[in-house]
Amino acid sequence: MSEEKAQQLMQQMQMLETYFADLSQRESTLYGVLREAVSAIASIKALSQKTNSEALVPIGMGTFVKTKISSSDKIVLNLGAGISLEKDSISAINYLEARIKEIEVAIQDTSAKKNDAATQLEQGKSQINQLIQAESQSK
Repeated sequence: MSEEKAQQLMQQMQMLETYFADLSQRESTLYGVLREAVSAIASIKALSQKTNSEALVPIGMGTFVKTKISSSDKIVLNLGAGISLEKDSISAINYLEARIKEIEVAIQDTSAKKNDAATQLEQGKSQINQLIQAESQSK
């Protein structure tokens, strides 16, 4: 392998490492969203079982106001782009469960891409090691 070929391989490895890091970050973000959705479902179910409950409502900068929730008949869902929708508890849970399925598919896709990138990185490292061995034997 020529020096030019070795430099190309190193550049490819750097790009793959960046891609792998991006995929890892995306996977981490997706797991965070998944945990949040599961937690929201658990909270909605818990609120449905109690007629009066207390909660802390965030008002900013880590400050909360204690409040009483007298009814959990209607749940407000943030759909994104500044749009929110009011739904009953069952519909809200169904919506969140559908989102969970979408998130799980995205996690599987990201994980598969991450595994492919890891495989390519290992192959690249192997090629670099072979190149180093070939150079050391030719000297």
